[in-house]
Amino acid sequence: MPATEMYRIRPGDAVDLSTRDTRDTSLYPHLKKRTSAPVLASLTKGLSELQRKLWADGGRSLLLVIQAMDTGGKDGTIRKVFSGVNPQGVDVHGFGVPSQLELSHDYLWRVHARTPSAGRIGVFNRSHYEDVLVVRVLNLVPETRWSARFDQIRAFEDMLVQEGTVVVKIMLNISKSEQKERLEARLEDPSKHYKFNPSDLATRARWDEYMLAYQDAIERTSTEAAPWYIVPADRKWYRNLAVSRILIDTLEDLELELPEPDFDPEDVVIN
Repeated sequence: MPATEMYRIRPGDAVDLSTRDTRDTSLYPHLKKRTSAPVLASLTKGLSELQRKLWADGGRSLLLVIQAMDTGGKDGTIRKVFSGVNPQGVDVHGFGVPSQLELSHDYLWRVHARTPSAGRIGVFNRSHYEDVLVVRVLNLVPETRWSARFDQIRAFEDMLVQEGTVVVKIMLNISKSEQKERLEARLEDPSKHYKFNPSDLATRARWDEYMLAYQDAIERTSTEAAPWYIVPADRKWYRNLAVSRILIDTLEDLELELPEPDFDPEDVVIN
């Protein structure tokens, strides 16, 4: 089964994150961590070739949106999946707490400015979905405002698709117990202390509220044009393979080909 089908949320699908196996390995049931490296290397090579065709085609772009709870693996996924892709064709943007300038505009202003231009891959490490997740859980704006954003986000993403951007949205789904292990590992290893933020514990304390917010956001904004995928992410090696497969399947569906030259190469003489 294609990865684009196994983890895709179709419009109208009910999402219950508590029932989804965060340690699932269904795409590669016979692989283990120790045997996964050659498979990832092969996928990385395939993604690199597709990125080259996307660049040469010059008419379309790809936007990858990655969301996850703290320690969910956003940075690691981006680093591993795009390790063999030409960095000149990939733009990665992280969206943290909005600046005063960003807050003075509508919430989509800062993300729209960073969507990929034709021929490029854009990656959002967190995204406009923070404005229906964090904003909701922390009561930063009234419900009437954040609930209206689902329609606005669907319209925004539909516009991007109509203008030639393929939109892929992935939630890296980790369990609460896995998050606990990763947070403890950051505290136990001095070289990882910089990754730990005490505020992560406050977010963790509201786990159930965030799960509900994610479920609603995914259900209400996963469309045929801009689908969500919920990827099991407790096993980092499998997470990387699954995300790579989703991107490859998506780009292959575009049937990209290198353009034919508008001249006859045999007629060219280089002195």
